[in-house]
Amino acid sequence: MENPSQHEELVARQREWFGRGETRSLSFRGAALASLERAVLGAEPRILEALRSDLRKSAFEAHMTEIGLVLAEIRHARRHLRRWAKPTRVGTPLALWPGRCRVVPEPRGVCLVIAPWNYPFQLALAPLVSAIAAGNCAVVKPSELAPATSEIVAAVIAEAFPAEHVAVAEGGVETSTALLGLGFDLVFFTGSAAVGRIVMRAAAEHLTPVVLELGGKSPCIVDATADLEVTARRIAFGKLLNAGQTCVAPDYVLVQAEVSEAFVAALRRASVAMYGEHPQASPDYARIINRRHFDRIMRLLDGAEIAFGGETDAADLYVAPTALVGVTGESLCMQEEIFGPILPVLPYGAPDEAIRFVNARPKPLAAYFFTRDRSLAERFLGEIAFGGGCVNDTIMHLAHPELPFGGVGESGMGACHGRAGLDAFSHRKSVLHKPFAFDFKLRYPPASEGKLRWLKRFTR
Repeated sequence: MENPSQHEELVARQREWFGRGETRSLSFRGAALASLERAVLGAEPRILEALRSDLRKSAFEAHMTEIGLVLAEIRHARRHLRRWAKPTRVGTPLALWPGRCRVVPEPRGVCLVIAPWNYPFQLALAPLVSAIAAGNCAVVKPSELAPATSEIVAAVIAEAFPAEHVAVAEGGVETSTALLGLGFDLVFFTGSAAVGRIVMRAAAEHLTPVVLELGGKSPCIVDATADLEVTARRIAFGKLLNAGQTCVAPDYVLVQAEVSEAFVAALRRASVAMYGEHPQASPDYARIINRRHFDRIMRLLDGAEIAFGGETDAADLYVAPTALVGVTGESLCMQEEIFGPILPVLPYGAPDEAIRFVNARPKPLAAYFFTRDRSLAERFLGEIAFGGGCVNDTIMHLAHPELPFGGVGESGMGACHGRAGLDAFSHRKSVLHKPFAFDFKLRYPPASEGKLRWLKRFTR
């Protein structure tokens, strides 16, 4: 769908269809989610093939991080939809008595989901689950950098929904630009902060609300009390999944100086245990998405002190699991989100030093703390702002559908997953219901000293 007039026509058809009110029915929403689930299950072999083609993802990783998460999101929404969509009663203050107060969630209308290339199936369909559960129509724009997955996303959605309800607009930047000019009722964007700014500017032209799932340099802090073998294994897992192309991947590690060398050694052992001495030959190790991103990662290695790894192959878009030492806050690898399998390791002394280092930088999408000291963990959690994270693990907070996922500051705004996703795609309408009886005259003109005395009683 490359013709701008086609985009305009599609959105107009969806607006007309949404106006009929069919999507508001809970039974309709549940049936739509069930249809999506059947389509995903039916296309599973083709989804795996597409992810293998675009990112060299293994079947195990594709199930764990893409297909499985989408199916879990669908099933969780179906299970809890009736409760989530139920109006919420709130108390009625004396000044409004008699009356009943409610907050009623209602669908926003026609929504746009712009998906990234790193998890091209999951991050296209998981927000769509929330949009459908909330009762909306939607247009999904998959990433053109993952063309095989874009094609299967389009096929799955075409099988599950009529285009008046949900449709896919494939294409490049020009497609995104054309869509953003159409004035949707909500834009849900996942991607880089730089593109997020462009999306937000375009949405501002129509005063369209946005949910931005961005990224940033997500830190790990490791103190001397941590179990280094388990810590290294969990950090390596979070960092090397999808060859580091994960928005919540550990971006750098601050490790207490006295255990710094031991941690780097444990990190190498963990990498070898997962992907072998020659990760390029491992069927479980993904590849960089394209040559432009490969070249960007190569620049970060220029002049760096490599503790282990560092091997690359441009023809295969391969970058080995790599740890960097001798890193400072001014090093090139600390100036941007790495989004690749390179992990800078920086020693620190006291916890204050680590906290100051993180807080001197933009607020990250995720943060991870490794320690046996519970009071220290609580201090890290209380003094460092971040979107979400873990104590003694990495990235696994994303696996819980009732933990809202979203950023803060430059790492994003709004949240998704589970109930938070439905809320993002809903407007919470406030309603006061008054009876005709007991129509107190206090609020009506003309004013008087007596009325003023009563008013002060109600408001003080």
